[in-house]
Amino acid sequence: MEIRQVDISGKRAVRRKAGARGFIKLRPETIDRIRSGEVEKGDPLQVARIAGINAAKLTPLLLPLCHPLRLEHVAIDLEIKDDGIEAVATVTATEKTGVEMEALTAVSIALLNIWDVIKAYEKDEEGQYPETLIREIEVVEKRKEGA
Repeated sequence: MEIRQVDISGKRAVRRKAGARGFIKLRPETIDRIRSGEVEKGDPLQVARIAGINAAKLTPLLLPLCHPLRLEHVAIDLEIKDDGIEAVATVTATEKTGVEMEALTAVSIALLNIWDVIKAYEKDEEGQYPETLIREIEVVEKRKEGA
């Protein structure tokens, strides 16, 4: 069977919303640095927020079977916890197909950008990341109105 994009031409556009979440586990010392603003590259939460928004917009370039969508809103919420950072992405659009892949892409890239900004503080003496872990990336909400 050959790969092909799903034909959505017969569907009507409706308002759609999706949310995804994920978590990056970090060392307590790294969390302290983030909270005190002592990260050499700058605020990882701001970098993650911008990168996540951009990622949602670029989803069809990264996932070739996704349709290009006119996103109406992308929000990236980040919460510092004692053992890491939780990221939640919410995406809305009035389209013919869902936006859950955009939300998943946004949260994944937001977390990867946090890792990139703080990686110097997470490495051990051998340059490895024994404690750093991205986990629990999942869709937490998917809705369509007026379907």
